[in-house]
Amino acid sequence: MDKTLPQTTIYRQLLFFASQLNNYPIKSLFQLEATRFPNMTVSTGGLILDYSKNQITEEILRLLLRLAEERNVPAVRDAMFSGDKINISENRAVLHTALRSSRTESILVDGEDVVPEIRSVLKRMQSLTLKIHAGEWQGFTGKCIKDVINIGIGGSDLGPRMVVTALRHYRLPRVSVHFVSNVDGHDLESVLNKVNPETTLFIISSKSFTTKETVLNAQSVRRWFLDAGAEVSDIKKHFVAVTANVDVAESFGIPAENIYPIWDWVGGRYSVWSAIGLPVMLAVGVNHFMELLSGAHAMDVHFKYAPLDHNMPVLLALIGIWNRNFLGYHTLAVAPYHEDLFVFSRWLQQLEMESNGKSVQKDGEPVSYGTAPIILGNTGTNGQHSYFQLFHQGTDICPVDFIAVLKPTHSFDKHHEQLLANCFAQAEALMRGADPQKAKEYMLAKGIPAERVESLLKQTQFEGNRPSNMIVMNELRPETLGALMALYEHKVFVQGVIWNINSFDQWGVELGKALATNIHKELTGEAVYEHDSSTTGLIELAKAGL
Repeated sequence: MDKTLPQTTIYRQLLFFASQLNNYPIKSLFQLEATRFPNMTVSTGGLILDYSKNQITEEILRLLLRLAEERNVPAVRDAMFSGDKINISENRAVLHTALRSSRTESILVDGEDVVPEIRSVLKRMQSLTLKIHAGEWQGFTGKCIKDVINIGIGGSDLGPRMVVTALRHYRLPRVSVHFVSNVDGHDLESVLNKVNPETTLFIISSKSFTTKETVLNAQSVRRWFLDAGAEVSDIKKHFVAVTANVDVAESFGIPAENIYPIWDWVGGRYSVWSAIGLPVMLAVGVNHFMELLSGAHAMDVHFKYAPLDHNMPVLLALIGIWNRNFLGYHTLAVAPYHEDLFVFSRWLQQLEMESNGKSVQKDGEPVSYGTAPIILGNTGTNGQHSYFQLFHQGTDICPVDFIAVLKPTHSFDKHHEQLLANCFAQAEALMRGADPQKAKEYMLAKGIPAERVESLLKQTQFEGNRPSNMIVMNELRPETLGALMALYEHKVFVQGVIWNINSFDQWGVELGKALATNIHKELTGEAVYEHDSSTTGLIELAKAGL
């Protein structure tokens, strides 16, 4: 790209349109366009995206699509799928899509087809899963495995944790899956108190097998296991690893046959489709895990081949670009109206903010425009009774991605209709705002005296015109969850290309890790380093309290 984003003609044209939008509130666009809803919906992979409740016109959308073309989104997308090393700062391919590819595909990295090895690891995962569910994998006292504890952090935790939580209805009864990620010992303690070392399998998930939080948790679990009466030779019956660092995993005591590889072309936050997803397969079984992969693959195919103006990830990304860079909205809320998706926003926080929370372009030049928004969220209807007040009347506008599931898996009468009514109503209220006359009638009907109604009326007002997307699925199944996750992965990718940043590294977290290493040495009396007075004071307080 020869020009930075603000230097492009299309960017300046979009800025002009943004300056004129006060003349076009969202509700007036619906009045002007009778076919706005069908024209601004797209469906694929069991999902429907309705982006009509955004302050956007067909002309603006055409310009945004031209922007995607001009910023080489199709070409970089094709390069990603082909195995080119688009992660330029780490000189790596980006091939999480290969993990859910079809058996007939051939995908080359450095001239070598990676698909056969992917299939080989999948078969090993399947073999382990079937043995455990058949009661054939037994612990050191001859008892069957009943609990699985995944020890990881970041992508090695959030992806599988979110999927296992979301697919609660599909979990198999023989095995309970738990997660430990925080270096805070309270996290580990709370999980170990639930399990028996004789019947527990531990999965140590760390690409490098050097991540400090994961290693410390793994060492503590190993000690807990041996203190329970097991021998070092019993580790092979209770520990498996998912890592690219086989030697270190073996030195921990995990035999090679219990180690599942992960490749450098799989980023942590994109890794649930790999052996990092082993706890998912153990929780829901082989078939449902394969359905998860299939749903993601369906979205991959759509993203790769659908025209940009009917391409769900592209459209979702462009709406986000419009809201972030031209309307100046700094946040994005994600509100799934399904309780089993309560970890989804946490997974998405890592995906979006670790991928695109960058202020340096690929060429090393500073970014002069907004990149990733701040992601927040909670399940509906809980969010309505906490932070939605700010969405409706606050001084900052926060776009919302609503996620609605049409069919429940529970059998409680009347609940789901109420849930969906709230979901659709919140999106409508954000767009329409409060009508003074209806607010007055509502308060009078509630028995509020007329003289108080007049004094309260201004407090009830909000103008609306606040944007949202609605993502609808018929049912929360492995396939639709896979498609939903891939939708957001590709949305993040498209935005990263447009912003000219590398969505697949995370250098910003490295300094904190290095400083933590130094401070840890000071807390244990091994060394002394120079700090600001605040940090020095906090270290002294901690040493006095330890």
